[in-house]
Amino acid sequence: MIRREFLQNSFMAGVSLPLLQSYNQYWSGSDAPYEKLTLLHTNDTHSRIDPFDDGEYKGLGGVSARKKIIDDIRLNEPNTLLLDAGDIFQGTPFFNMYNGEIEMKAMSYLGYDASTIGNHDFDNGAENLAKQMEHANFPFIISNYDVTNSALANKVAPYIVFNKGKVKVGVFALGIELDGLVSKKNYGDIIYYNPIEYANRYANILKSDENCDIVICLSHLGYTYKGNKVSDLKLADKVDNVDVIIGGHTHTFLDCPHLIEKPKKKFVIVNQVGFGGITLGKLDIYFNRSKKMVEKNLSNLIKCQI
Repeated sequence: MIRREFLQNSFMAGVSLPLLQSYNQYWSGSDAPYEKLTLLHTNDTHSRIDPFDDGEYKGLGGVSARKKIIDDIRLNEPNTLLLDAGDIFQGTPFFNMYNGEIEMKAMSYLGYDASTIGNHDFDNGAENLAKQMEHANFPFIISNYDVTNSALANKVAPYIVFNKGKVKVGVFALGIELDGLVSKKNYGDIIYYNPIEYANRYANILKSDENCDIVICLSHLGYTYKGNKVSDLKLADKVDNVDVIIGGHTHTFLDCPHLIEKPKKKFVIVNQVGFGGITLGKLDIYFNRSKKMVEKNLSNLIKCQI
């Protein structure tokens, strides 16, 4: 089995929580895992507070099911980060009636650690987005938008560093170009910058200046496209010092994370979990005593169903 196939198979663990043996049994010697980080993630939840009530996804999604799963994981995994890749708003009457307040309160209830911004989060304007952020008890990250002359000034950060156990985790975020997707009056004077350039800038800061052991990018660029449009796969190929890309925008359901091999045996994990809170992404990432990622990670998509 070639290395790429081996790594991809190592990530696949079905659609329900795996019954894991003690992970110390998997390795020995210098590669023995020293610490474990669990990344839980969503994208494009689109105001889905209740489960879908009909159609292909009937009974899936919703806050209650996600809450139970997240709480159960946190009981067993103390070093857990819960992240979202944007498009919190738009898609159900909850947004039409409450402009995003319910969504922010729901994410706070679920205990999100951080989120980025998607294009639909501007659907009622930057002023509304800023107002609804007041209902969130977690930070928002965006690295390639200049929000200085907008209502979002001082309400978002270009990156955040988390300490989880013995692991230092750096998170930055990239938004899609708003021009053409969002009315100019809704995003106003927010300036979009090249995501590859800004990804390299902030990944280098997190790795070199902040001394992070792992760098995560929350991306609302989209998984992949035909042509030259910047996507998560292109980003992974062109940016150094990024270890994990949690994606959104294209509503892509991945059965397992996509691994992009890099020079010097480095690889980048790219994952996305559809839309509507139908599934919850889970990446279990192990580190050896040198706090380097060990190349045997487990991943699964957990169906969010009561």
